Amino acid sequence: MRISTSFMAIIMTTPAFAEAYDRPIPQAQSATAEFWYALACLALVGAMIAVQRLVSRR
Repeated sequence: MRISTSFMAIIMTTPAFAEAYDRPIPQAQSATAEFWYALACLALVGAMIAVQRLVSRR
C-alpha cells in the first residue's frame, strides 16, 4: 500500500506536458445574430421601462 501511495504521489506531482494555448479567433456576427441581439436589447429596455413605471406608482 505504501508503494502505491508513494508512486501516486510522485506521478501526481510531476509537471504535465500540455499543448500551448491558442487564442480563439473571433468570428464575425451574422445578420441573424445581430437581429436577435437588437430584439433582446429592445426587450431589455422595455422591461426596464415597465419596472420604472411599476416602482414609481408605489
